[in-house]
Amino acid sequence: MAPPRSFLWVRRIFLTFLTVFVVLPVFVMITSSLKPLEDVSGKFQWIPSGLTVSPYFDIWDTVPLADYFMNSLIVAGAATVCSVVIAVFAAYAVSRYHFRGKRVFTVTVLSTQMFPGILFLLPLFLIYVNIGNATGIALFGSRAGLIITYLTFSLPFSIWMLIGYFESVPKDLDEAAEVDGCGPLGALFRVIVPAAIPGIVAVAVYAFMTAWGEVLFASVMTNDTTRTLAVGLQGYSTQNDVYWNQIMAASLVVSLPVVAGFLLLQRYLVTGLTAGAVK
Repeated sequence: MAPPRSFLWVRRIFLTFLTVFVVLPVFVMITSSLKPLEDVSGKFQWIPSGLTVSPYFDIWDTVPLADYFMNSLIVAGAATVCSVVIAVFAAYAVSRYHFRGKRVFTVTVLSTQMFPGILFLLPLFLIYVNIGNATGIALFGSRAGLIITYLTFSLPFSIWMLIGYFESVPKDLDEAAEVDGCGPLGALFRVIVPAAIPGIVAVAVYAFMTAWGEVLFASVMTNDTTRTLAVGLQGYSTQNDVYWNQIMAASLVVSLPVVAGFLLLQRYLVTGLTAGAVK
């Protein structure tokens, strides 16, 4: 039975409004990045009077954007790899074995998502400073410290989601692998992991996106040499002027890796999130 015409019109109006609401900020960002600074700082114009691509070249000289880009890539990539590897082993143990404290572990992992990240900022800062004073290991202001920080809130969600996904894989596959001579690790890497690729990709995308755009911890836990992109964009605002066109251009450049990765892995991401959420 076809829906009534009134419903179709309401749906079209709603989708049109939603599209404009989403596309309009992107349009303003793109046009502002192609304007000279005096045009961006003056009265706003929907249609630029003149276009220039110089902001896309100037962003690399105004601040050390390439260094910030490399720091973000290293930190986000390492946090993603660590989250995926640890979450795979932890989720496999919880979904396939019964051990004392299993329920407490799963509840604890899930309950950590209820607390805002700012609650962990001061404790982590004090822990890193005390470790540095006691052992000489410089976690504060280092990439390693920032990677560990990101694991504190990306790893619990990764474990929880992979537990649900691994439980959707029949345990008969493990038994069949054991009959063929595989041990627990062999069954994990040869049977479970290939069957759980969508869930693992979803976890990887989530961990990368979380670390790539994080600002709060990066602004406190880094210094001039380890600063990431999310914090480094503040360098385009000085005491004398704000380079709005360069900020818009840099924001677009920074967003490209995440957008490209999301578009390439969208099919796995939707499948993994759906399966991990309903199990």
